[in-house]
Amino acid sequence: MRRGHFLGLLVAGALALTGCSATVGPPEVTFYGDGRTVDTGPAEYCDALLRNCDKHPDHIASLKVRKGMPVQISVPSQISDTPWLVNVQYADANGQLQLKQQYFTPNSQLAYTAEPGGAGNQLVVVEVQQIGAAYAADQNGNPILDENGNPQLVARAFWSLQIQP
Repeated sequence: MRRGHFLGLLVAGALALTGCSATVGPPEVTFYGDGRTVDTGPAEYCDALLRNCDKHPDHIASLKVRKGMPVQISVPSQISDTPWLVNVQYADANGQLQLKQQYFTPNSQLAYTAEPGGAGNQLVVVEVQQIGAAYAADQNGNPILDENGNPQLVARAFWSLQIQP
């Protein structure tokens, strides 16, 4: 076999293998807390218009994180290229549940540190939500507006971390 034919076959084989591995599933999110890391897929993942959804409750992750310790979140560009947010639920020193939410515009950030709000507080749930192109609507199909008159957008996917104290 001539060298040119061999190289051509080699290149064609490499392209075929690359094409086979190009299928990409839903993105994974990495949570890191108290020296431990967990990667997880979405517990629910929908197309951008929320018409087709896949639910995976077994993808809800858990980590053991001590009181007062943060959790770092890392998202891939599949998420950060779109609007996304983080919901943080924690128990304060009196045991009262508190909620914080942080919103991110597209292409603004790939990571976030979820803080418990104080040394005596315990993180309970950390959730990443990817916002879709759909909006919330009433029974007549009219958009539900926020306090600024903007349609309320709906999450198309979420990744959840349950904290074990």
